[in-house]
Amino acid sequence: MVEVALIDEVLGEHAESIGRDFAGYRNHAYRVACFCIALSNADSESREKVAIAAALHDIGIWTARTFDYLEPSVAVATSYLVRAGRPEWAPELTSMIRHHHRISPSGERADWLVEPFRKADWMDVSLGAITCGLPRAFVRQTIARWPNAGFHRKLAQLTFVRCRSHPLSPLPMVRL
Repeated sequence: MVEVALIDEVLGEHAESIGRDFAGYRNHAYRVACFCIALSNADSESREKVAIAAALHDIGIWTARTFDYLEPSVAVATSYLVRAGRPEWAPELTSMIRHHHRISPSGERADWLVEPFRKADWMDVSLGAITCGLPRAFVRQTIARWPNAGFHRKLAQLTFVRCRSHPLSPLPMVRL
């Protein structure tokens, strides 16, 4: 399964910023990590990368207090990787974060985790309606193990607020 301690360690640094959304975001990170690992058959090092990316891919929502959160999330992830002694992972992890909301394939290196991570996030955002070839039973079990805890409700609230303030750019993180 997922490197539980690493996701919790990385997210723990931001618990105060995330506040009452912590359980929902933590569970979202776990679901995305589980799906990505299943899609990629990740080895030990790749699992670490997935855990870090899953923990930080949306973090800018809370740390920068914005719904245009990709670059703030990249900044947090890059800083974490430097502190963790893994700056060489930055190109792959920043691509994972920057491209996780692309509708079409990213076109990034095939040996990177960008594409499985993108698919994993879409699986979770769709509440499991999209399975990317994973067995529906596995998807249901993962969602049951790491329940929503208000995460999708939070996304809907943020989308509504963004639509009111930026009607011509309601979802700034989505790319074609």
